[in-house]
Amino acid sequence: MLRINSLAFRLSAIAAVWSLLGLLAGSLGLSTLFRTSAERNFDTRLMSDLEGVIAVADLDCDGTVTMPRPLVAERFMNPFSGFYWQIANVEGANAAKPKATMRSRSLWDQSLALGAAPPAGVIRSGYATGPKQQHLRYIERIVSLPAFDETVDGKTCQGNKSFLFAVAGDLQDVEDDVASFDSTLFWSVIGLGAGLIGAMIVQVRLGLAPLRQVSQSLAAIREGRADHLEGKFPVEIQPLADELNALVAHNAEVVARARTHVANLAHFLKTPLSVIANEVQGAQGSMAETVARQVHVMRRQVDHYLARARTVASAKVIGARTDVAPMVGDLTRALSKIYAPRGIRIERYCPDGLTFRGDRSDLEEMVGNLLDNACK
Repeated sequence: MLRINSLAFRLSAIAAVWSLLGLLAGSLGLSTLFRTSAERNFDTRLMSDLEGVIAVADLDCDGTVTMPRPLVAERFMNPFSGFYWQIANVEGANAAKPKATMRSRSLWDQSLALGAAPPAGVIRSGYATGPKQQHLRYIERIVSLPAFDETVDGKTCQGNKSFLFAVAGDLQDVEDDVASFDSTLFWSVIGLGAGLIGAMIVQVRLGLAPLRQVSQSLAAIREGRADHLEGKFPVEIQPLADELNALVAHNAEVVARARTHVANLAHFLKTPLSVIANEVQGAQGSMAETVARQVHVMRRQVDHYLARARTVASAKVIGARTDVAPMVGDLTRALSKIYAPRGIRIERYCPDGLTFRGDRSDLEEMVGNLLDNACK
C-alpha cells in the first residue's frame, strides 16, 4: 500500500494524472476524428446519390421534370427507409418556398422541409427532420435542366428551367457506428489506463528500491549488525551512501578520541589523589582526617562521573551494540575460577539475542563490579 506522504505515492499520482489526462485528450480527439470521417463518408455517399438523380432527370416539352430511367436503388424504393430524394420547382413564386414536383417512393406522400433554396451553383448541406422523426442529413443543389428547342404537335417547347434537387439520408447508421467506436474506445482506454497505472506503480517502487536498501542498512548499523552501508547503489544514491559511511566512521573516531581523553583524565586525577591519600595515611589530627575523607569523596565522584562520561559517549556511538550472553558467560567463568577456593558457585541465565546499547568494556565494568561485590 502506498502512503499518501510517500515519494512513491507522489510520483505515481503525478504520472497517473498526466497519463489519464493524455488518454482522455487522445480519446476525445480520436472520437471526434472518427465522427468527422464517418460524416464525411456519409456526405460523399449523399453527393453520389444527388449526382445520380441529376443524371437521370430530364425535362419534357411542357417544362415538367421526368425520369426516363428511374433510379433502381432499393433504399429509395422502400417507404420511409430513411433515404429520400425530391425535386422542387424554384422558378417564379416557388423560389422562396420550393414545392416538390417529384419525389422518391420512399417519401410516399411526404415531402422534405428544407427551407428556402440556396443560390444557384451552391451545394448546400444541413440537417432536417424526416417523415418518421428521423434525424436526416441532406445535400441540395439548384440545377437548370435544358429543354429541346422544337415544336411538338404544333406547340413550341419551353426552354431551360431550374429545379432544386435534394437527397437526404438517416444519420442513425452513422450514430450507431460512432457509438460502437466510442464504446470500444472507452473500454480500451480504461484497460490501457489501468495497465499504465499499474506499470507506473511497479516502476516507481523498483526505482525507489535503493532508498529502501539504504534505510535497511541504516537500521542494521543502528542495531549493531553492521558498521557501514553495504551493497552497490545507483550512481544517484552512491554519493549519499558514501557520505553516510563517512559520517559513521567520523562518529566512531570522535567517540574513540573522547574515550582516550577520558582515560587520560582519569589517570591524571587518580595519581595526585593517590599521592595525597598516601601522604595523610599515617598522619594524626583533624586536618588529616578531613583530607583523607575529602580524597575518598573526590575519588568516588571522579569514578562516578568518568563512568557516566564513558557510558554516554558509548551510547551515542552509532551502531554500538553488545551481546549480553557471551559477555556474562565470560565474566561468570572468570569469577568462578577466582572464587572457587571459597566454594562460591555462580548460576547464570541470560536469553539469547539480548543486547546492550553501548560498548562491551562498559558493560563488563558494570556487571563485573556487581558480580565481584556479590562474591565478596
